[in-house]
Amino acid sequence: MNIAVNNGDWSGSWVAERLGVELVGDDGLRALLGLALRRNPKRAHLLVSNVLGKHVPQSPAVVYGHGFTLGRQVRELLGDEEAARAVVVGYAETATGLGHSVADGIGLAPYLHSTRRPVPGVTPAGGFEESHSHATSHLLLPEDPALLAGEGPLVLVDDEFSTGNTVLNTIRDLHARYPRKRYVVVALVDMRSAADAGRLADLAGEIGARVDLVAGASGTVKLPDGVLEKGQELVARYEESAATGDQPPAAPSGPFAQFPAPLSGVAVEADYQSTPPGARGCVESAATAARARPAPTGPQPTDNGTTPHPAHVTRIDLHWPHGLPDGGRHGFTPAHRIRLETALPAMAARLAEALPPDARRVLTLGFEELMYAPLRVARELEPLVAAEVRYSTTTRSPVLAVDDPGYAIRSRLVFPAHDNPADGPGERYAYNVAGAGFDAVVVFVDSAGDTPELHAPDGLLARLGAHAPHVLLAVVPSYAPALTEESPAMLPEPLRGPAFSSYPPEDVGWLLQDLSDVQLEAPTEEREEAVQSGGAHYAESLPMEYQPSEQYQALFHAALETSAARIAQAVGVVTETVLAERSPRPVLVSLARAGTPVGVLMRRWARFRYGAELPHYAVSIVRGRGIDANALRWLADRHEPRDVVFVDGWTGKGAITRELADAIREFEEREGVSGFDPEIAVLADPGSCVRTYGTREDFLIPSACLNSTVSGLISRTVLRADLVGPDDFHGAKFYRELAGADVSVAFLDAVAARFEEVVDAVDDAVKELAVADRTPTWEGWAAVERISEEYGIHDVNLVKPGVGETTRVLLRRVPWKILARAGAGADLDHVRLLAEQRGVPVEEVGELPYTCVGLIHPKYTRGATGADGRAVNV
Repeated sequence: MNIAVNNGDWSGSWVAERLGVELVGDDGLRALLGLALRRNPKRAHLLVSNVLGKHVPQSPAVVYGHGFTLGRQVRELLGDEEAARAVVVGYAETATGLGHSVADGIGLAPYLHSTRRPVPGVTPAGGFEESHSHATSHLLLPEDPALLAGEGPLVLVDDEFSTGNTVLNTIRDLHARYPRKRYVVVALVDMRSAADAGRLADLAGEIGARVDLVAGASGTVKLPDGVLEKGQELVARYEESAATGDQPPAAPSGPFAQFPAPLSGVAVEADYQSTPPGARGCVESAATAARARPAPTGPQPTDNGTTPHPAHVTRIDLHWPHGLPDGGRHGFTPAHRIRLETALPAMAARLAEALPPDARRVLTLGFEELMYAPLRVARELEPLVAAEVRYSTTTRSPVLAVDDPGYAIRSRLVFPAHDNPADGPGERYAYNVAGAGFDAVVVFVDSAGDTPELHAPDGLLARLGAHAPHVLLAVVPSYAPALTEESPAMLPEPLRGPAFSSYPPEDVGWLLQDLSDVQLEAPTEEREEAVQSGGAHYAESLPMEYQPSEQYQALFHAALETSAARIAQAVGVVTETVLAERSPRPVLVSLARAGTPVGVLMRRWARFRYGAELPHYAVSIVRGRGIDANALRWLADRHEPRDVVFVDGWTGKGAITRELADAIREFEEREGVSGFDPEIAVLADPGSCVRTYGTREDFLIPSACLNSTVSGLISRTVLRADLVGPDDFHGAKFYRELAGADVSVAFLDAVAARFEEVVDAVDDAVKELAVADRTPTWEGWAAVERISEEYGIHDVNLVKPGVGETTRVLLRRVPWKILARAGAGADLDHVRLLAEQRGVPVEEVGELPYTCVGLIHPKYTRGATGADGRAVNV
């Protein structure tokens, strides 16, 4: 469809009328793009995006939404499994924030953007040229050299896809180093000409890989003959008029080369090399300057463009998370994104507090490649304040400014570079800021850009101070990759499905190491004898995975159908309690593996009820050895410890509750870290060991009925000195071979499907709990001690109270007998079936605080297997 170019409401009509340029394409193309002119020997016109957030201030929600939507389209194209293996690369400087947003939309793809800022000691993993740009050299500087070396799809993101040269150069360069089978090119607009349209397919055939294209809109630019020369002449005439202070000279005759009647406002500034020294500086026209808001105090810009400091610049400490990269220059992983998501509400709140209360229009201004961090803070700020919030960034790109409604760049601020660029000093620009009526401008720079040049009389802050009464400065720490051997050992990122576990990758990150290829299983009787004799710890090996019979599997599904709503209500109650009492943005940390399904369900409840995406990790805790200290170190480095909420499935006698409290205390004393709350949040607390729970009833939780096949196909955790070093996470196995029997996601889906129907019951229960006395009584511990003595066991570790713990005894220990509360019904059907299969007696007991209790055979040896218990006296 041919889009008209003579409409004065379109910000491309000024250029179109003078150069004969036409846009042809989708109906929405003109809403996305305007036109401007620039001095460039290869291309006179510039497509100016209205939704990129670079040259045109725009709502941050709109900017982020366009990129995120493109990412969702890529995920749909690739499918979840391939999307989880993808790597996203964005182009500097214009598409750095766009690429980040696309990576967010894909879900769990790591992100890297090219950069024009070399870093000493970091070896480039690639580089390429952007043929039409004013600054061509791109570097790829990932901190992790393996980031680009995977076999998954590579997603390349740019704001526009015009000739395709940049993308072709990139794919050729990277494919020679890191060949792969698939590439996806992503752009806000696909503006290739007919001649260029087939080049991607040609490249795909040349390298033997698939290359797809995803674009928000498509079209092309029709250029008449001689447009480059006409554009260059037009730019030169306007630059000359800016340098001399005269109006533009009369234009030569011709259908598209005529100047209009003299404009009341022509905002023009020449390139750094061609502008006379006295003309460098502020570039607004008389009309634009008249509309600009003066600084509260201090002189205004002088005729020669020099500007004093603004009256006042307010620094804002965002409390940027320690060690979190400021962007994708060296790589930005899914774990980094989760840390940022967690910290964003507090950072936006600090910014909202710093803004003047009467501000009606606020600009958040990023800094060249630093686009994503200010965009995300601005998006979080937008609903917090009454003011209209807009977002854009400064840029290296010199563009002619013309104060006309039909031109995309209405005004231009010019200031010196302030980050000591490798290519030497030069001018930088901020477009459409002067004269836009902003009451406050929040400038985001990384610490490399917080230099004397930024604060100089002709620096960016001073320029902004002439046009907004309030200027605020937020400095984000520049991320420096770890380069020295003396640096502390870098812990790996969490393992995620489908590479590790059958859970969707966003449901949980496992702070574990993969020991799937190690033989760790031992016959149950051998393990029991070794553990009880003191020859081994139970965490040094794994039991043989129980393979349920068809009868037992049918019992599991029947139990799930019966109890799904009951579990859903308990999930809702514990999650709402955590949100109300522990943290509004909790970081869920489940104790692998029984706690992991509960943590996933809590995460799903928060998303169902509030649209919140809570971070969720699984860590190892081992009785007698404590919690994985490296996992705590990883969490403390990436999250606020006070936001961490430890999650488990249920309490028995409370041994793990005490173990965790002791381990946290020792860790904080040793590491100098504070803030972790050791109290566990559990689905069921029959032992009365914690204050944060969904219920204190001892009922069948179907996830206790099975082992790995209801826990993402992950084994119990392993801690053995020859496998787990001082800088390693504890280990576990992924039983891929059991995928045919896996019901992990089916269990989650069955419970989550009942969320809607239990909302009212959850709200009522939460209100009751809020005023109830939930002080732990440790009733369960007292009962276990009593049973241990009554049955002559004399070891509380061999008494496993509750339905869940009893099931574990039957599945992976040597059970002696089962104590069942008289009158217990269907909750014990699976226990009775397992006991029958293993020849274990079930003894009904009248007074029992639990539904059942499992007793492990005391002082077990393979020569003393009698169920009558006489072997206890040997």
